[in-house]
Amino acid sequence: MSNRTLTLNDELYQYLCDHSLREPELLASLREETARDPMARMQIAPEQGQFIALLIKMLGVRNAIEVGTFTGYSALCMALAMPRDGRLVCCDISESWTQVARRYWQTAGVDHKIQLHIAHAQATLERLLKTEGARTFDFAFIDADKENYDSYYELCLRLLRPGGVIMLDNMLWGGRVADVATQDADTRALRALNNKLKDDVRVDISLLPVADGITLVRKR
Repeated sequence: MSNRTLTLNDELYQYLCDHSLREPELLASLREETARDPMARMQIAPEQGQFIALLIKMLGVRNAIEVGTFTGYSALCMALAMPRDGRLVCCDISESWTQVARRYWQTAGVDHKIQLHIAHAQATLERLLKTEGARTFDFAFIDADKENYDSYYELCLRLLRPGGVIMLDNMLWGGRVADVATQDADTRALRALNNKLKDDVRVDISLLPVADGITLVRKR
């Protein structure tokens, strides 16, 4: 028994993966290819991807948004978990990284579910509000530039139906959010959003120590 979350050492983390992770070969290949990229640290953890896929299935998600796609691992996790007529709108600004993503989506046979927009995410989300209206999406995953997290959150919250869920990544930020000596712009932005979410009466929340810290937000 424990009255607080366990700290995972390498041995316990490996046990977690060995007894939970069901990573398809294609996802493992994408993760291994991404690991060779100088910015591989932006890749989500495989257990986080599996958790996202489980949420997609539990919530019956048919329309989803991703803010920050990188090489497409999290998008592939979501698309594989969605029904054949599901739709995932991906927002990113990189042609090179998303070329890797497109290749794996095509190989997996899920590219018909994914609409990739190469533009600033805020512009894409604002356009979705104009063209499709509010309350039209079931789920959103936010994992992009931290200084704009609050703007992405507000726009996704408007796009989300009541009962829909937003997952925000990197909310513990390697522990830096709790270190008062760390005052860079990204850390301050995440700290401010954590404070805001704690008291946001529009939503139910839970900040979980999964990977780099994820906050789950359920729209009321």
